[in-house]
Amino acid sequence: MCGITGIIDFNNLREQDRGLLPKMLGIIRYRGPDAFGLYLDDCAALGSTRLSIIDLNTGDQPIHSEDKSIWVVLNGEIFNYPELRQYLIKKGHYFYTETDTEVLLHLYEEKGYSCLNDLNGQFAFAIWNSEKKELFLARDRVGIQPLYYSIQGNSILFASEIKSILLSDNIKSEIDPVAMDQIFTFWTTLPGKTVFKDIHELP
Repeated sequence: MCGITGIIDFNNLREQDRGLLPKMLGIIRYRGPDAFGLYLDDCAALGSTRLSIIDLNTGDQPIHSEDKSIWVVLNGEIFNYPELRQYLIKKGHYFYTETDTEVLLHLYEEKGYSCLNDLNGQFAFAIWNSEKKELFLARDRVGIQPLYYSIQGNSILFASEIKSILLSDNIKSEIDPVAMDQIFTFWTTLPGKTVFKDIHELP
């Protein structure tokens, strides 16, 4: 189990958001006690707390592309990463770690969003393309690994657990009555909803 967090502000990251990211990550630090990593630029702040399973020595996240324009944080595991790694090496990609996370990054470089079609695993990840100013969030098909987000104007916050998002001063912990109705009807919220207003679960 690992944890990921992030804040993207397309109008440039505010100073208070830069200070918020370590707090968002710290509150879920127990999800990954082995490593704690941050990435910051003008618009993006990404964080990862890692439980080391693959590549114990050089696999700390966030992982970056060769030109450091694309960054990724991953919670979970890509089961078929050895086969994908060999495919990508033949395509000319260079690896600086042995991790499945870097395989995911190069697969995204090679295939874009359709990289999801090749992934076998349980995962939730965020890929930030700093040149395109583009955020890509995804989960495995079954939804084994959690990922929540909230859109606030020109910014988006995301995290493996809702309590990280609730640390933002811009988000109130208000109950969503529609979500409560779904819980009492179906025993759970329907895909996309959480019990909190303005906080969503990535389907």
